[in-house]
Amino acid sequence: MKRNHDSFRGCLVGGAIGDALGWPVEFMKLNDIHRRYGPEGIQELHISSSGKAEITDDTQMTLFTAEGMLRAEARGVLKGICHPPSVVFYAYQRWMLTQGYPKVVEYEWIYDGWLLNIKELFERRAPGNTCLSALNNREQGSIEEPINNSKGCGGVMRVAPAGLFYRKERAFNMAAEFAAITHGHPSGYLSAGALAYLIAAIIEGQDIETAVTNTILELENHEHHHECSQILRKAVKLSKNDVTDIDAITELGEGWVGEEALAISVYCALKFREDFKKALIVAVNHNGDSDSTGAITGNILGAYLGIHKIPKNWIENVELKEVLMQVADDLLIEYNEDNINWDRYPGY
Repeated sequence: MKRNHDSFRGCLVGGAIGDALGWPVEFMKLNDIHRRYGPEGIQELHISSSGKAEITDDTQMTLFTAEGMLRAEARGVLKGICHPPSVVFYAYQRWMLTQGYPKVVEYEWIYDGWLLNIKELFERRAPGNTCLSALNNREQGSIEEPINNSKGCGGVMRVAPAGLFYRKERAFNMAAEFAAITHGHPSGYLSAGALAYLIAAIIEGQDIETAVTNTILELENHEHHHECSQILRKAVKLSKNDVTDIDAITELGEGWVGEEALAISVYCALKFREDFKKALIVAVNHNGDSDSTGAITGNILGAYLGIHKIPKNWIENVELKEVLMQVADDLLIEYNEDNINWDRYPGY
């Protein structure tokens, strides 16, 4: 079993590191990356004027997803009622506040909690238009009542905490619902469900190849799975073939949509399953959504290898390291059904 601080912290801090590594090259083509960083591409975290490597909306929303899940649990403990997708929706409205959007008058009562006291979260780091427009619409999307037809990777890149917090089958369903709040296309929310299931399987002790295989089998139980399951099978096959990494990633896409971002990350995690640094370098040096593919790869391998296998200088230099570790520890405490400090997660 891998239910420990090492794997929980590894998942969230690893995701943030991948996010930060990919952020400087997110909107660059590979040729431009090579021109700026050399023939091997970007290899190290870029330290900003703040003295840290900046995270983006991927990690910001991951933190608010975790906060929403824990607040949903607090609400269940305190009042005996719990509907996690709605509480996570409110958490995303708090994230919107950090992005410069005004409070929603009807939701005045939701604007509390410790994340809103962390000034570093009040930074706009190229948030996705789909997330912004869907949340600004103030209507909660769901699988049954989709808010749009988007399959952008903004759903999958934020749901790793569901894989840490819930057991496998529930992790899939909850993560899919969390993604469907903003992304209504099946590949937008099924990719999220698959990532959470994969992380949950790893946390429960499965080796990474078995976990990926079982994730695909679970995915195939869901309606409209074909786009996601087929590209994941392709990622598994490519990870075993004698093909260059950039050619493999090019076959899988650019990562702007959910199934491609997950497939690229699964490829990198399988191909370099014992080398966190190499996996992340490959995950971000391509033509597409580098911070999201870096973040998802970091989530997967961070959970698998644990934080002790992540380069120490990367851990020390990533923005919000302490916050990420605290949230990871809180998820673990509640996962183990111990007593958590509910003051951080008011149940309304």
